[in-house]
Amino acid sequence: MFEIKFDNQAADFLKKCEKDFFGRIKDQCTKLQENPVPHTAIRVKGYAEQTFRIRIGKYRALYRINYKENRIVVVKIDRRETVY
Repeated sequence: MFEIKFDNQAADFLKKCEKDFFGRIKDQCTKLQENPVPHTAIRVKGYAEQTFRIRIGKYRALYRINYKENRIVVVKIDRRETVY
């Protein structure tokens, strides 16, 4: 099972978002603990090798997987047009 951590940008975004959207993000991150690379995840080019993105409605969450430490770090959460 993977541990989920949020980078500064992602944590700031979560503080500002609406409660219902916060719940959706939390559900998606909980699913990542069991399966860090679901079939809907896409590898992000131009970032570190183990960086993926998942879609959450109009938003995207970029996350890095550290297999040695069993940790997933959510790097960014933002609208599709500004996240990359």
